[in-house]
Amino acid sequence: MYHLIGDIHGHADALQRLLKTLGYSKQKGVYRHPERRVIFLGDFIDRGPKIKETLEIVRPMIDSGAALAVMGNHELNALAFHTPHPEKPGSHLKPHNEKNSNQHAETMRQVPAGELNSYLNWFRTLPLWLDLDGLRVVHACWDEPMSEHVKDRAVTGDFLIAACLEGGELFGPVETLLKGKEAKLPAGVTITDKDGHERSATRIKWFEDPTGHTYGSYSMEPVQCDLKLPQAVLDEAVPYPVDAKPVFIGHYWMRGAKPALLAPNVACVDWSVAKGGFLCAYRWDGEQELDAAKFVGPA
Repeated sequence: MYHLIGDIHGHADALQRLLKTLGYSKQKGVYRHPERRVIFLGDFIDRGPKIKETLEIVRPMIDSGAALAVMGNHELNALAFHTPHPEKPGSHLKPHNEKNSNQHAETMRQVPAGELNSYLNWFRTLPLWLDLDGLRVVHACWDEPMSEHVKDRAVTGDFLIAACLEGGELFGPVETLLKGKEAKLPAGVTITDKDGHERSATRIKWFEDPTGHTYGSYSMEPVQCDLKLPQAVLDEAVPYPVDAKPVFIGHYWMRGAKPALLAPNVACVDWSVAKGGFLCAYRWDGEQELDAAKFVGPA
């Protein structure tokens, strides 16, 4: 059985407290549990005050088999940030503009260059999703057709070019799996994201049937718009089946004092530790129908 732990973003102290609350103890430098393993949902880096320390906890757990993990969009972003653009000398797959540089700045400040290079190579070994006996894990969105495009593809330089450059053959599939699905907002409607950037599209509840929804009710983010969804959004929707394996996700910066399920078989374990929230886990015991009482928050 597993403990699913959401986005850490360099909050090593919160991670250590949560691991101890869950019954893990350090054995020969690695946190272990007598009966369980952790599955990390990715996004180990950026933002937080102890990124190096976070990596020094999670990597030995994963490498030793005490934990599993999937790649988060911040690990992918880091790989793209440090990979040269094949057609633009001096540029990179993720441009070093102000927004991208600010997002990655704490990681580069806290992790020495040589160590960061080792971690970047390690990020390449992280799978984009896990389909295990009884449960599924992906950073942002479970989408089988999209995952088929990426299946069995190693995260090489060619993979990163195809996945990180808009128009590349893997750009859409990887964006969906690691960043989720979005819907373009009506003309004149925008939202401001957690970092203060204005956006004209919103992350949507891909696991729900959009029939009868408005933009506001179908969004994963606060959207003040009561207009009904257009037919194009309805036609593209593939709601997660109610009888499918439970799926665990991170990524969405959920808010509230107490974690809640997104659906009877969908749980998000990202409760915004890097934005005034808390690090969250779910204690999975093999159940098909998830139980909100099994979320574990701060000690």
